[in-house]
Amino acid sequence: MNWIHPLRAALVAAATAAVALGAPAQMKVGVIASATGPIGAVGIPQRNTAALLPRRIGGIDIQYIVLDDASDPTTTVGEVRRLLSQDRVDAIIGPSGSPNAMAALQFIAEAGTPLLAPVGTAAVVLPMDEHKRWVFKTTQNDGLIAEALVAHMARVGVKTLGFIGLADAYGESWHRTLTPLLERAGIRVVADERYQRGDASVLAQATKIVAANPDAVLVAAAGAPTVLPEVTLVEHGYRGAVYQTHGAATPDFVRLGGKAVEGTIMAASLMLVLDQIPASNPSRQVALQYIDAYRKLYGSPPATFGANVYDAGLLLERAVPEAARKARPGTPAFRSALRDALESVHDLVGTQGVYNMTPQDHSGFDRRGRELMVLEHGHWQLLAP
Repeated sequence: MNWIHPLRAALVAAATAAVALGAPAQMKVGVIASATGPIGAVGIPQRNTAALLPRRIGGIDIQYIVLDDASDPTTTVGEVRRLLSQDRVDAIIGPSGSPNAMAALQFIAEAGTPLLAPVGTAAVVLPMDEHKRWVFKTTQNDGLIAEALVAHMARVGVKTLGFIGLADAYGESWHRTLTPLLERAGIRVVADERYQRGDASVLAQATKIVAANPDAVLVAAAGAPTVLPEVTLVEHGYRGAVYQTHGAATPDFVRLGGKAVEGTIMAASLMLVLDQIPASNPSRQVALQYIDAYRKLYGSPPATFGANVYDAGLLLERAVPEAARKARPGTPAFRSALRDALESVHDLVGTQGVYNMTPQDHSGFDRRGRELMVLEHGHWQLLAP
């Protein structure tokens, strides 16, 4: 007997009814951002960027339904299920947090609806499986960033490393990605610590790291939680190099960290050093267009995390017309065709790099999607790769 998951069956029935009634061509897209809660520094620019997403693509009107999950994975799941079953969206952009996205994978796959995930962890797309084939990631995979950081460590003679990361999908993904790269570079981890996003203190973890006296420390976190470990280490006497992942690419990191985070080394989006990027870089003009539009609407430039949502809009602009040639928006056939079209995107210039998707790679960035930089006098400066 053929068995269809109840959620997908409901979507099929609703879509069939809409076609029978001759509903106009309209596509609904959900946007879930953590505009409040511990990762608000990430979610606020993402929510704000929803206003800059395309309202019409290839003759199809796009309606965006914007929700705030308050940084809570349980809330994320509830919002995802609502968007799929009640609003019958054809795609979802979001959520902001890695644990939130991981919690949603099962429901996305069961509904057969593409998710454009602006999150850090590569675990939402790797290793590829039947759930993750519906997810497309609009940030650099951990491995792309980690390669640049470890190469710099090796170049400057780092032999021992302290690791402190979030005790969730983001931190654990970074630990898994980093370990083989460090081994190949001959760098030994001498302290390995975790903390929670909402922790008010990491003194115990910092004390262990300082006692181990590593040549460098890597903080694997995203948003506001990136600041606490580094500040605590400096306040308790650590004087070695500190590396951050692209999760620290926020104005709040510089503002809240102050002098304690001077000298931080990070690999991240070219948007942070855009004035130092040559005009020949294909993403420079796209990033400038996004920044100008955001500044015009909100009076200040966006954090790079907002660009991840903007790029999701660019991916939809490329993929929706292709999917619409095969099926009508609002139908399971359209969502399946949209998934296939997203997977076939090649040479799409975004704000942070060039997307070349494949069935095995649903992030699609190459080395053009990262820049190595150091924080000097409160401003990020390009470093030689």
